[in-house]
Amino acid sequence: QVQLVESGGGLVQPGGSLRLSCVGSGFTFSTYVMSWYRQAPGKERELVASITSIRGSINYVDSVKGRFTISRDNAKSTVYLQMNSLKPEDTAVYYCNALSEYNGNRNYWGQGTQVTVSS
Repeated sequence: QVQLVESGGGLVQPGGSLRLSCVGSGFTFSTYVMSWYRQAPGKERELVASITSIRGSINYVDSVKGRFTISRDNAKSTVYLQMNSLKPEDTAVYYCNALSEYNGNRNYWGQGTQVTVSS
């Protein structure tokens, strides 16, 4: 059974930091593109950052460049999102996603973790 379990969300003041983690199981983690998405109330889900499985190529949405860092540890089947200099507009539910590099039908989601940036 495939599972993606996120953790690390919470309430933080503007300018603060959080580190999200997502542990995958039930699939070959090292062959999947791992991504973080977020969805704010009343808005569509957007891709925040992604990291490929083989070359480790990384992409970020423009609004988080220079503030967020995605990384992965294939030995631990874990992907991380280090979030620094957080802003109120970063408030959202953050979702972990796993997409197979070889089969686009293998696309899995975590349950989400709430990040709230507020003073």
